[in-house]
Amino acid sequence: MTRKKYSPEQKMQIVKEAMETGNASIVGRRYDVAPSLISRWVRTYKKHGTLHPTGQEKGETLRISCSPKEHKAVKQENEKLKKLLGEKDLELAILRDLLKKTNPHLMIK
Repeated sequence: MTRKKYSPEQKMQIVKEAMETGNASIVGRRYDVAPSLISRWVRTYKKHGTLHPTGQEKGETLRISCSPKEHKAVKQENEKLKKLLGEKDLELAILRDLLKKTNPHLMIK
């Protein structure tokens, strides 16, 4: 079964009609859309005022601008965290190897 894709205009039309009638089942039958999907669109629209809560259409990437100083700090923190994670992975591998050697009867993955 293939998924149907609805344009933002179609979604807004369906949402407005569902809000006017107050019945997602009737609107769903008319447009061949599941009532639960229409209800989700209506909830999202009521909560965020748009069908795309992040303010972007599907397929677009979200760009966040920051100063070069902030960017450098985040980059350094990221490198530090990667190094820590690598050290923890190495420590875990060493401990597992040691456990296998000292207790061969234990089955460790």
